[in-house]
Amino acid sequence: MVDKKPVILLCLVALIAISPLVIYSGLGEDEGYFGGADGAASEIIEETGYKPWFSSIWEPPSGEIASLLFSLQAAIGGIIIGYVLGYYNGQAKEKKKMDETERNVSNAK
Repeated sequence: MVDKKPVILLCLVALIAISPLVIYSGLGEDEGYFGGADGAASEIIEETGYKPWFSSIWEPPSGEIASLLFSLQAAIGGIIIGYVLGYYNGQAKEKKKMDETERNVSNAK
């Protein structure tokens, strides 16, 4: 008997991935569908007449550099989170292994 659960999950994932493409087909950033929250927020802020009271010390020379720095930041965050999760997972495995060893020693007596 074939397990249907993975097939159903794959179908749901495909449905979730494809449905936005079908719903917004032919419509792009000009219509504002993929503009993002940053663009919408900056438009609202500009409408209020707000003027920034300082400017950044350094701005990346291009969008690619900004994307690179953002990716680097995400990678460093991912490494830190992975390290912490791996550390606690390793501690739990070691504790389980020590408990089994103690149990085997006490059963052998």
